[in-house]
Amino acid sequence: MGVKWLFRILLLGSLLVATNSMAADIHGRSSTQFLWFNDIFTNKTQDEIAQYLQIGVTNIDKGGKFSIYGYGRGSQDLTNGDGVNGRLYYLYLDYRDLLGKVDIRAGRQFVNIAAGNAIIDGARIDLKNVGPVALTVLGGRNVVFGLNGEISHSGDAVFGVAGSLVGFKNTDLEMGYFAKWNSGTDGPARETLGASFKQYLFNNLKLYADARYDLYGEVFSEVLAGVKYFPTPKLVLTGEWYQSFPTFDADSIFVVFAVDRYQEGVFRADYTINDRISLNAGYSRQDYGDDGMADVYQIGCRLRPVEPVTVNLAYDKRHGFNGSLDGGIIDVSYDATKSLQLAAGLQFDVYTREDIATIGHEIARKYWGGAKYKLAKDMSASFRIEDDVNRSFSNDWQGRVVFNYDF
Repeated sequence: MGVKWLFRILLLGSLLVATNSMAADIHGRSSTQFLWFNDIFTNKTQDEIAQYLQIGVTNIDKGGKFSIYGYGRGSQDLTNGDGVNGRLYYLYLDYRDLLGKVDIRAGRQFVNIAAGNAIIDGARIDLKNVGPVALTVLGGRNVVFGLNGEISHSGDAVFGVAGSLVGFKNTDLEMGYFAKWNSGTDGPARETLGASFKQYLFNNLKLYADARYDLYGEVFSEVLAGVKYFPTPKLVLTGEWYQSFPTFDADSIFVVFAVDRYQEGVFRADYTINDRISLNAGYSRQDYGDDGMADVYQIGCRLRPVEPVTVNLAYDKRHGFNGSLDGGIIDVSYDATKSLQLAAGLQFDVYTREDIATIGHEIARKYWGGAKYKLAKDMSASFRIEDDVNRSFSNDWQGRVVFNYDF
């Protein structure tokens, strides 16, 4: 089905180009990519060519209210004979300000509210300008992608509804309900309540929180609470607490298994000294329930020693549950000319694991390099190559060559 839809979007793009004389604005990106990598499932090298097409058609009507957007991917395995694989990520019609109060999206699209998100073949309707609360209703066929394409069934569906505050300059609040049905189930396989909140105070303080409550498991599946403080324009202090509890669809076999709650507390500071030097540091306390805890320390900086060179440095240290790690990353980019940018990097980790198969320290390394060249105002080419050296691979080469055309 993904291949058929991809052909349809390509055909639609051709038809829409013919409408250019009717003053429609057609824009987007064509990205042709050649990729090579090691397939972890077959342990074979795979060469692949892929074509991405992103398209938007706006100003179709005189009022500029009607638009069409699409994004798809087609790929061909050149090595192992797997054939053509296509995916349509979205293709929808967008009509805004119907009667000055309604926005409508119809077709394949990504939908996201505080209670849940999905890719659907369906519709989203937003009701606005009716008072202090805006309403959203969405629903349709649930689109699920597997390794080789779409794996949705005819009975897979989602529905969601949300309300959000409008007209309050320093306050954002959304509350909603999200449900999912799986093929073969009589009722919802998952029902979730969700809320999202942001509050700005004193021009230098931001409070925020997000929560999702699973009605089937009768537990908060996710909770995030945080605060950002800006004592000066150059300094940002962040404190967060996060909690997650694994939940599953009602028809999943995994509902019978015991799971642990995960919690994490984070403190982070970001400081910009000037346009050439910025620093960051952070500490996280990770709680894995009965399995134990871990402490994570992070420090990094971004440097511009000379104008065309940018250097990013980061160091992590972790100790606790399931082992320890000391590692760092260096990433360097160089603007050789206005059209050419070069980049290279190294990641180096020394770690131990708490299992009987591991004795002493192990080392993992990753090297990468690449370049991007602007051929013209609307054309660019780039490549990236990297090699992983770790416990599983003595060498694991992968890379890509990309040609982009913007229209």
